Amino acid sequence: MSRCIFLVLFLALVNELHLSHTTEVAVNDKDNKLCLYANLMVNFSVTYEVTPNQTQVVLIVLPENVTTDGSTCENTTSTLKLNFGDGHSWAINFTKNTETYQADAIVFAYNLSDSSFFPGSVSNETKSVTGKPAITKVGVDTYYSCKSEVLTEMSVTQTLYDVALQAFVTNGSKSENETLCAADIPTTSSAPTTVVTPTAAPTSIPTPTPTLPTPATGVYKVVPGENSTACLMATFGLQLGYKQGQKEETINLVPNVTHVNGTCGVNVSDLVLTSDTINAMFTFTKDSNKFRLHGLNITITPATGVVFTASNTNLSLWEATVGSSYMCNKEQTYNVTDTLTLYTFELHIQPFGVKNEQFETAVECFMDSDLSFLVPIAVGVALSFLIILVLISYLIGRRKSRTGYQSV
Repeated sequence: MSRCIFLVLFLALVNELHLSHTTEVAVNDKDNKLCLYANLMVNFSVTYEVTPNQTQVVLIVLPENVTTDGSTCENTTSTLKLNFGDGHSWAINFTKNTETYQADAIVFAYNLSDSSFFPGSVSNETKSVTGKPAITKVGVDTYYSCKSEVLTEMSVTQTLYDVALQAFVTNGSKSENETLCAADIPTTSSAPTTVVTPTAAPTSIPTPTPTLPTPATGVYKVVPGENSTACLMATFGLQLGYKQGQKEETINLVPNVTHVNGTCGVNVSDLVLTSDTINAMFTFTKDSNKFRLHGLNITITPATGVVFTASNTNLSLWEATVGSSYMCNKEQTYNVTDTLTLYTFELHIQPFGVKNEQFETAVECFMDSDLSFLVPIAVGVALSFLIILVLISYLIGRRKSRTGYQSV
């Protein structure tokens, strides 16, 4: 009985509100009043040389902790500059006219001598790339809002999403009115550009059946420094199903050609896996006494065809109590977005509180637990009760019918 009660409670659980892994900054003017505000997520797919005629691709994620040195606010021009790591920066320049403002250029600078981002780089130079952002006609005294992913193609591929950004802030406080990006406006809507609207959750699509063999299980560790031990540990086989137009493909992550990177924080940790074809960033959050996979960003560069990218920053997967690990040996399928499906095999992960590079006691997924056998039993019991109920109703009906005939 206790197992049945536990099963009912387990199936009745609902999702909680979680933290977002974003970069939030505020820039003040010379009078110490807010003049520029940003809350956004951005990552960069960078190809660099490791040996002559051989390159490697890394995924760099703009961290939460940045500095704004070099940012400026003027009457008709402003610049937001975010500095991070060892000599890396991301800057966006704005201009304003009477009614609107726009972003004119994005400049991303990266230091190839930073081995934490570019292991094995043959160059020590700092490179700079410039792109034209699609941020135009933002109403004065509104903020630019874009939940959708916006790619900027340069020699570095930049992905910008979950953006709330206001240049030329008036009266020292961020506006409550937003100007939506084109990608967030429904195609059937005739609403004006400046609106206030909730963002709908991604819709699910039928899960494509993988055609590739089961992927190999990889062992991945995030080690914050040369003389330190792992702060995040994971083992799993990973397969991705993705859809471009009407075409569906599957691809495996190959462990022995995959580079591991990432960060460990108090409440947010990232695992970044990079191969020639796949860049995957797993973002884990911790609140109260639970941790979970909260965000996933995937970029796939197939041998032929266009680059595929997808992300979801509102997940609640692989949840376990802090001080333990999460395990699911059985194959699991997750519809991450309407174009991306995640398949995991022999999963075991711990993003917080790793000690001596050993997993803590595992919290098993439902399919691995002893309770999994209750599902077919519960279905069988429910069907049995339904059959009995129908039979009783039938017998009562027949009895009433006979009683009626006898009384005539």
